[in-house]
Amino acid sequence: MVSIIPRHPFPTGNAEEGLAVLQENAQDLIHGLEAGSTNLGDALSTTLTLAEAHCLMDPQASIFPTWDAWVNAMQVGSAVFATATTAEEHVQCRIAHKDRTLRATGPQWYVTPGAWITAFYLAVVCREKERITALCHVPMSLLRENGSRFEEYHYAWIDTLQTYWLGGPDLVPKLVAAVDGTDPEVVADPETVGKLLYPPMEMFHRFVRKDHAGFNRALANALQWHKEYWSEESRAFQISGLVALAPLAIACVAHDAGMPIEVESEYLPTALLGRNWCGEFPT
Repeated sequence: MVSIIPRHPFPTGNAEEGLAVLQENAQDLIHGLEAGSTNLGDALSTTLTLAEAHCLMDPQASIFPTWDAWVNAMQVGSAVFATATTAEEHVQCRIAHKDRTLRATGPQWYVTPGAWITAFYLAVVCREKERITALCHVPMSLLRENGSRFEEYHYAWIDTLQTYWLGGPDLVPKLVAAVDGTDPEVVADPETVGKLLYPPMEMFHRFVRKDHAGFNRALANALQWHKEYWSEESRAFQISGLVALAPLAIACVAHDAGMPIEVESEYLPTALLGRNWCGEFPT
């Protein structure tokens, strides 16, 4: 039986105008990367917002411009860490249909655990295996350099994801450490952790155990908590709430492993989950 989680109400009156402004801002930031006039942190934030905004009017990601926007965000996310980890002065990064020569950056204010998790989720949604592998070789020491505002469960979760993808040892103990770190008694922001950060860990736990029914329950719960979080009055009109990126990414992992996904929602764009657009153009 399929569970359906409707998206919270979101105004669409000025959607086309807002999308056009976001598109222009994203293009300007991307064009400024080679010249060094903009940084990858701002570019990642804006391109991700644009990708999510496309899903307001195209909730299933069924049209090409939506996929194009998601690929651009994924490419910028990967570039954040390609430029931070390269030993060369420059690195070639494909962004927005062009190979761009970007200067090595080393550690920057935007090279954080949060940025890594976002980049990983985007690469998973876009099924970019080589980029996922590159992200999984990013050393934890780099993430800690600008990660003072992040709690230990972030690092445990990153360690879990890297271990899973690279086939390393002690996957379950690392996942347990990540889950234990989200205990509402010890975290600084129990609501955000409980409704946004813990749910994908529970989904992954069910996936690792090959618990199909439990996975789908965890997915439905994750989307319901996502909805509750972003329905709160102060957040209800934020574009970040339009797509449940973390549950979507873990659902993509499960989908590709052959696990049936029995939850439908605008928070979970069907064409992204089903990898409908993969291979449409060189990425």
